[in-house]
Amino acid sequence: MTTIIQEKVRQAIDILQELNVDMWLTFVRETSAGGDPVLPLIYGHDLTWQSALLLCQSGERYALLGHFEADTAQRIEAYSHVIPYHEGISKPLIKVLEKINPATIAINYSEDDVLADGLTHGMYTLLLNYLDNTPWLDRIISAEEIIRALRGRKTPGETDRIRRAIELTDEIYNQTFEFIKPGVTEKQISSFMHDKLKELELDPAWDYNHCPTVNAGPSSPIGHVAPTDINIQRGQLVHFDFGVLNDNYCSDIQRVVYFLVSDENATPQPVQHGFDTIVHAIQSVVSGMKPGMTGKDVDKIARSVITDSGYPEYKYATGHQLGQLAHDGAGILGPLWERYGDTPNFVLEPGQVYTVEPGLMVPGYGYIGLEEDVLVTENGAEFLSAPQTELILL
Repeated sequence: MTTIIQEKVRQAIDILQELNVDMWLTFVRETSAGGDPVLPLIYGHDLTWQSALLLCQSGERYALLGHFEADTAQRIEAYSHVIPYHEGISKPLIKVLEKINPATIAINYSEDDVLADGLTHGMYTLLLNYLDNTPWLDRIISAEEIIRALRGRKTPGETDRIRRAIELTDEIYNQTFEFIKPGVTEKQISSFMHDKLKELELDPAWDYNHCPTVNAGPSSPIGHVAPTDINIQRGQLVHFDFGVLNDNYCSDIQRVVYFLVSDENATPQPVQHGFDTIVHAIQSVVSGMKPGMTGKDVDKIARSVITDSGYPEYKYATGHQLGQLAHDGAGILGPLWERYGDTPNFVLEPGQVYTVEPGLMVPGYGYIGLEEDVLVTENGAEFLSAPQTELILL
């Protein structure tokens, strides 16, 4: 059976051919102590001794690694040549380079994309030492474009796994909406959702302590924060940010609930207006997204809806890529702020999965933030699950 690793290695070869890069070299060691973020895509296991995974435009695929890990590399069935060593990697590495004589060697460093910046400084200097007095020292380039494409362009198998993660997230949300009631604290809601994760044998999509994030009312801190002892009160909003990790792929979904007071038979106008504004922003983004657009242009769509409706702009990006990680690197749907570097200028491509998550505060009621997971297609974009378009009233 074809695995995700085999799919992604084949896809990497196609990308090398597209970009006209002769060789992509991933150079790692002791990855259990902090490995290259690309390793789960192209290898799927930890590596102990100095190891080199070489993918070539020609289609050749080499795994140079310690002899104790050769059997594992063979079983992956993604590498055409598994070359074990005993005392040192430099000689077998040079031998392969002599055979291929690549005009370009891409290695994993990047100023803008954290998930393309997996080569440590120590391993970089070590590699330069191994290549000293060889013609390949001057042929090194960044692998940023390769990794950006590889992570972003989800294969059908990857997209199916994300869809399943979203389905499981919706399942937990529905059970949570049946559980919550006035007087229940954010921490109690979090514990309930964590119990559901255990029942389904799932992991959270990010830090356990703030997955979920729960915000009950206007006093709850917004952001990547753990739930508090604040309890649900009628006449207030409850906001959730939650995702699961299932079969190595993530979901990332935000939902909003409003608790009616006893004499209310409709949502208060400020709450309804805020909710409708967020829904309009998300729908506008998804209907406007197309391959070839930059992330900053997509961000402008949502940000303009919010500010044109009289709300201050939110101080974060409209969305990020989603995959094996909740924040899956490369391009974002965001403004050209210093902290985002060049990533808002990256273009949308078919197969990419983004979150779309504008938000706003309704004074006296709480935070409204919705987050939907969206697939970029050849012709535009589509929701990967049914978006929340009606405010949940309890």
